[in-house]
Amino acid sequence: MEQQEKTVKEVYEKLRYSDEELQEFKVLILDKLEKAKKDYDALKASVTHSSSNDTEDTSPTFKVLEEGASALSKEESGQLALRQHKFIRSLETALIRIENKTYGVCRETGTLIPKERLKLVPHATLCVEAKNNRE
Repeated sequence: MEQQEKTVKEVYEKLRYSDEELQEFKVLILDKLEKAKKDYDALKASVTHSSSNDTEDTSPTFKVLEEGASALSKEESGQLALRQHKFIRSLETALIRIENKTYGVCRETGTLIPKERLKLVPHATLCVEAKNNRE
């Protein structure tokens, strides 16, 4: 009976990353999360002008081209901020998967996502094959 339990545990371990590996990924994700939050705060500040005390958003300007460029820049910053917020949520979700010990398992095939992919895209939930099949 003890031999059978050990075999089941070995099979289970091959279907997921070890606790040590999960801890390595957690450190990587926490580092990326910290940087992403700083970038998000900077983008948010550039959209709302919360970091400046000048008259940038209230002073009258008579240069139409500058106003257009400013509005476009603000819109682009807003879009970047939205993308950054989505990235942060994805990283936070990855941390939950680490706690649940389901991190690194492809949600379509059930196979392990290669470490190399997870190091590049730590919030990935699909292996390359599954991702390519979606496109």
